[in-house]
Amino acid sequence: MIADESRLQTTIKSFAMFWLGKRPTSLRVKLRLLLRLAPSEFLRLENSAEARIPLYEQVCKEMKESKAQSGIITRHGKRITVSHRGGIVVRTASYTLALDPKRATKSDFSFVSHAHIDHVHSPDGNSQLVASEETVALAKVRGYNLTGAVEQVPGIDLVDAGHILGSRAILVEDSLFYTGDFSIRSRGFLKGSQGVKCDTLIMETTYGSPRYVFTDTEKIVSQVSRLIADCFHKCRPVVLTGYPLGKAQLITHLFKNWEPVFLHESVFNMNEAHIELGVEIPRHLHCGAGSKQQALLKRRPWIMIAPAASGRSQFIKNLRENYGAIVIAFTGWAVDRRYSYVMGVDYAFDLSDHCDFNELVQLAKYCNPSKIYTVHGFAAEFADHLKFLGFDAEPLEGIEQSTLTSYA
Repeated sequence: MIADESRLQTTIKSFAMFWLGKRPTSLRVKLRLLLRLAPSEFLRLENSAEARIPLYEQVCKEMKESKAQSGIITRHGKRITVSHRGGIVVRTASYTLALDPKRATKSDFSFVSHAHIDHVHSPDGNSQLVASEETVALAKVRGYNLTGAVEQVPGIDLVDAGHILGSRAILVEDSLFYTGDFSIRSRGFLKGSQGVKCDTLIMETTYGSPRYVFTDTEKIVSQVSRLIADCFHKCRPVVLTGYPLGKAQLITHLFKNWEPVFLHESVFNMNEAHIELGVEIPRHLHCGAGSKQQALLKRRPWIMIAPAASGRSQFIKNLRENYGAIVIAFTGWAVDRRYSYVMGVDYAFDLSDHCDFNELVQLAKYCNPSKIYTVHGFAAEFADHLKFLGFDAEPLEGIEQSTLTSYA
């Protein structure tokens, strides 16, 4: 009855609204066209519950049979489908592959793009894990056992994603490219990635709105260094905050010329893991709750690198009240000038481990696919922009990323 999946998705939503009695003229026309019914046929449907029931059941049946499949790709005689109900699953003639599942799956392979907790799950041994060596090591520090993960699978290629240490994108059958969280911008010890040519692109769009264009990293470092110098001149300590995995190590690297620097416990653990994996960042003291460590904080000024937190949290409040510290946050969301006020920090800078809007466009153009699916953040808005640019693009519905502000 309904030829393509996206049309079916729209129909079932419209039908549900119709069924619930929400029947404005625009919805009547939209649903009639979607169902491909003549006006007289639709009028009979509208006036008769008995007539609606079999049609409603037929639409539901088609929706169930589709299993939300989309993105049928043919290349070198192979067929690939993408399912996005309960997570992204790629199916080929030979295997199934779950992309960043939130829980254990029955797929043949489960891909873990990086070690942020919204992309890691606890495996049950029924699916072969695919992840980088660094991701396995960093996930272990966070309490996740990804032992046995492999990096090489026939038909599957891992590509550096430029997001955090060990982050990978994945190319399936030389045709479908899934970015995971991605950055084309080099910063600190992290090298940006440009992506790969592909037929179908599934791309993250965390910052897929035109207002999110990030400041150059070197400019941010210069501005923050001047702030630190001013605070040190006034004998005031500075707290630099960012997500403990990824952002905190980048902050450690970018401000490595300042001393003394203390680390919050969660940052210390991740810094040590990075050093063990060969990343050249300086070692700093962990400053916990012990009396000896607290005594070090009395010798102001100093810098502390801590997890991203509200300035109203008890941890930050103590540093402010006891030591007069100022708080500087690093996140892509700082493009919004209200961020400092909302989060209760003194300053905020838009240092991000994701692509900004312009970089997302650049990534799409470089990959030059025939089909693009957008996920996370501003997925629908960015898909519309890609359509304006001439791409066949749509949001991949049903996929959510937890607390985006925490990992940006």
